Amino acid sequence: MLSVRKFDLNVEKILEDWEIHHAIREIIANALDEKLLTNSDDIEIYLDSKGFWHIRDYGRGLKYEHLTQKEDVEKLSNPHVIGKFGIGLKDALATFDRKSIKLTIRSKYGDIKLSKSEKHGFEDIITLHADIHPSSDPEFVGTEVILEGVSKEDIDKAKDLFLSFSGEKMVDRTSFGEILKKKGKVGRIYINGVKVSEEDNFLFSYNITSLTRVIRKALNRERSNVGRSAYSSRVKSILLSSNNFEVAEALVKDMKQYTTGLMHDELKWIDIQEHAVKILNAKEKTIFVSSDELMYKGSIIQEAVDMGYKVVTIPSSLRDKIKGTEDIKGDIMIDLDQFKIKYNESFQFHFINISNLSKDERMIYELTADILNLIGGRPKIIKEIKISEKMRKDFVTNIETTGLWDPNIGRIIIKRSQLKNIYSYAGTLLHEVAHALSRAPDATRQFESELTSLLGNICNKILSN
Repeated sequence: MLSVRKFDLNVEKILEDWEIHHAIREIIANALDEKLLTNSDDIEIYLDSKGFWHIRDYGRGLKYEHLTQKEDVEKLSNPHVIGKFGIGLKDALATFDRKSIKLTIRSKYGDIKLSKSEKHGFEDIITLHADIHPSSDPEFVGTEVILEGVSKEDIDKAKDLFLSFSGEKMVDRTSFGEILKKKGKVGRIYINGVKVSEEDNFLFSYNITSLTRVIRKALNRERSNVGRSAYSSRVKSILLSSNNFEVAEALVKDMKQYTTGLMHDELKWIDIQEHAVKILNAKEKTIFVSSDELMYKGSIIQEAVDMGYKVVTIPSSLRDKIKGTEDIKGDIMIDLDQFKIKYNESFQFHFINISNLSKDERMIYELTADILNLIGGRPKIIKEIKISEKMRKDFVTNIETTGLWDPNIGRIIIKRSQLKNIYSYAGTLLHEVAHALSRAPDATRQFESELTSLLGNICNKILSN
């Protein structure tokens, strides 16, 4: 009969602040890693009829060599496993012993229990040993850890430290990690599926799967209390690499709280704000306005709504940042200025053939050459003068304009209603001529100077005659 061999665990530093659930966490982590590395069946955690808790994987089976204090080369070469330190299991065994938890580890390589024995060569020193028994089942598949003396609360607290058991659903996966719909009010930060921190004011939870040097340095043996400074850059990378509409919509919706100070912390990063609205611009017919524009530019915003645009209010700083930029598809971001351009480009005039004017309207229109002769004749820049039943809106007054100068075609367009009398028609015509000659919009010095010149020419012509 094979004798029991004693394996000195050489535990030098005991983690005094570890509770039972921390030790159980290490057992679960090893089981999950083995499942990942071997692509074996899901792990099992269950309570038997004797009140003992079992944690089992279906991997290759634990050997006593795994109890040596060294980093696991296989785990170090795989970026997605949980364990990195190679000493987590020994920390767990020492904690179980300190908390008087009886333990048995079963695999085809042997059954392992804990005991206190003399240190080899130093009979006066008593240390923690692993007693290696012959396997009770040489055909056993995987590794099973049996715990006597732990409560359901201990198991639940340990399981809750893992994304696998947390109940948080993945919203999107990126090359840097996963965005999760948080369960409850607190956001969680996981690293390869193990919780390392909590965030009271995060909109999402995150599972970081691509570790930075800073994160690796911050991960201690306890795998807890990792500060935001270690992982904030990775959370940003996860969000910036996501083009998920659900994520963007939630971020933009939360952004509306910026005036109240209730916005979640991810939205305090302006590059995250920018990325979110660029996703939204690519996915929906959206116009982005500031709160000031929402208050003072109501007429143009209402026109956008009437044309099917979804109005999204954003901070002024973000509005300025996205002006003239492109979304994730390469299309221009739509603010009020871009909407005006799109509105003008898409507007369809209803031109009236002169022969379809009424007799009185045609009599006034036929005075066009006489009116222009008062200022020295039709300027060469003006190629044609047309009459339209329908005109674009003036978004200041929210009514249709009465006249328009189109420099791209060299055309003046006048609303048909202006033909009701010579006063309205002549005034509108000369107003647009002033725009054509000055190449300037209303309320500018250039436009007013040109209009003054036209008035002078008219008076000179009339008085000279």
